[in-house]
Amino acid sequence: MQVTVVKSKIHRVKVTGADLNYIGSITIDEDLMDAANIIEGEKVQIVNNNNGERLETYAIPGPRNSGEITLNGAAARKVAVGDILILICYGMMDIEEAKSFKPSLVFPNEANNKLN
Repeated sequence: MQVTVVKSKIHRVKVTGADLNYIGSITIDEDLMDAANIIEGEKVQIVNNNNGERLETYAIPGPRNSGEITLNGAAARKVAVGDILILICYGMMDIEEAKSFKPSLVFPNEANNKLN
């Protein structure tokens, strides 16, 4: 049996941009992506702590050490600059593997979205 479990999580990052005219996705500082084991193009669930919105899109890397968290395309309508988000990626695995699997959890500095 396969189960879906949390693979990666970036907890409490601040939205730095919302670009309605971009072609979809979320731009994430590549340092944060690496720390959370998120790859380019991976599906990301976005939970907005400010308004309760939940949506899914895919990750694209932003400049390293920039703290960038930008929602692009239609997703830009679901956030405001300064909103606090939780970014979650999931993986499917065998139930026995899932019992011992440890996700990559990242808790950046909420003021600037950078790793401490």
